[in-house]
Amino acid sequence: MAMIGKVKRMHFREKKSVREIVRLTSLSRNTVRKWLKAAVLEEPRYRRSQAPGKLTPFHESLKLALKVDAHRPRHERRTARALHTQIKAEGYGGGYSRVTDFVRAWRRGEGQSISTTAFVPLAFELGEAFQFDWSEEGLVVGGIYYRMQVSHLKLCASRAFWLVAYPSQGHEMLFDAHTRSFTALGGIARRGIYDNMKTALDKVRNPSVPTPRRTEVVTPLFLRMPTVMRMTGLGRSTIYRLIAEHKFPSPVRLGPRAVAWRSSDLDEWSEARPVAAH
Repeated sequence: MAMIGKVKRMHFREKKSVREIVRLTSLSRNTVRKWLKAAVLEEPRYRRSQAPGKLTPFHESLKLALKVDAHRPRHERRTARALHTQIKAEGYGGGYSRVTDFVRAWRRGEGQSISTTAFVPLAFELGEAFQFDWSEEGLVVGGIYYRMQVSHLKLCASRAFWLVAYPSQGHEMLFDAHTRSFTALGGIARRGIYDNMKTALDKVRNPSVPTPRRTEVVTPLFLRMPTVMRMTGLGRSTIYRLIAEHKFPSPVRLGPRAVAWRSSDLDEWSEARPVAAH
């Protein structure tokens, strides 16, 4: 700024020519003319153009993932390592440090403006929702004090409610409480609101542990002797004796010294097998 003011002062006040200003300041002729034509005095600075990097095509994907995680509990948010793995599967070929720098900059800037405040609406439409919860109450029956589990189902709009008492909070009682309450209230709301009701869960699965795939048990076409003995409960000598008496399926030869039984033949024999009387 000081040099720009000096050049303008030399030209407009001291009436020096451009050539003379160039000689006195050692500036180029183009620079002097540019400064003299400029209407606003701006300090010259080098503006480096940012070339697109390897991470640039994945900025929107990372921002979307970070915005979604901002509304999740802290222990459920994805780490920078997980985000790096995600975009790497999408074709990213850069390093991990670039991802951490981007995540850190986003959380310090745009991430701080995202509100994670939760609220429960207090206004509901008719038939929109119901609330369900349990309470423990004391009851004296025949002079004996009992602890009872009472189900509370309340419609959020009309505040109409129905109570049912049970000996425990088991699944059977849970389902029965909903059935009785909806029947008494004359209908079912579109959604339910539950307050951390552990009795409705059998087990909480760890998201880091993959769910085992359900495998279908397929019975092989041919069964060898040890398997046949386990299935029928018969000994080796008994099986061969029944074969000789034509009371047991004959085996099929698989090789010079290997025999097996068709599973279909054993199924038919098992169905036709007489049941022992007790």
